[in-house]
Amino acid sequence: MSQFVVQNNEIILRLVVAVVLGMLVGAERLLVHKDAGMKTHALVSLGSAVFVLISEVMVVKYISLPGLNPTMIPAQIIVGIGFLGAGSIMLYGSQLRGLTTAGGLWVTAGIGMAAGFGSYNLAFIVTILVLLVLTLVNILERPIRKMTGEVDK
Repeated sequence: MSQFVVQNNEIILRLVVAVVLGMLVGAERLLVHKDAGMKTHALVSLGSAVFVLISEVMVVKYISLPGLNPTMIPAQIIVGIGFLGAGSIMLYGSQLRGLTTAGGLWVTAGIGMAAGFGSYNLAFIVTILVLLVLTLVNILERPIRKMTGEVDK
C-alpha cells in the first residue's frame, strides 16, 4: 500500500486538492441552503481533475499519433459542465433561480482542472476568490435587495 502511495503521490495530491477545494465552495452553497452543496461541488472538481489527468496520460501514451490535440478533453469539460449548470437553472414564476449555483459549478470545474494540472497556486487563489465573491457580494447585495424590494435569495 505504501509503495502505491509513493508511486502515485502526485496524482493523489492533485485529486485530494481538487476534492477539498470543491468541498470548500460547496460548503458555502450548503450554508446558504442551496441544493448543489459539498458533494456536488467536490464531485465536479474531482471529475474535472480526473479528466485532466486522463488527458495528460493520453498525451504521454499517444504522443506519436498525428493530429493529437491534448486540449480536447479539458475543452470538453467546460462544455459538459455548462450542460450540468444549465440543468440547475430554473424559472419560478417570473424569477430565475440557480444562476449562482450554475456559475459556482462552472468555476469549481476550473478549480478541479487547475488541481488536475498540478497548478495548486491557481486552484487555491481561485477558490479564495470564489468564496469571497459568494460571501462578500451576498452581504453587499442585501441592502440593495431591500431598497428594490427584492426578497433574499
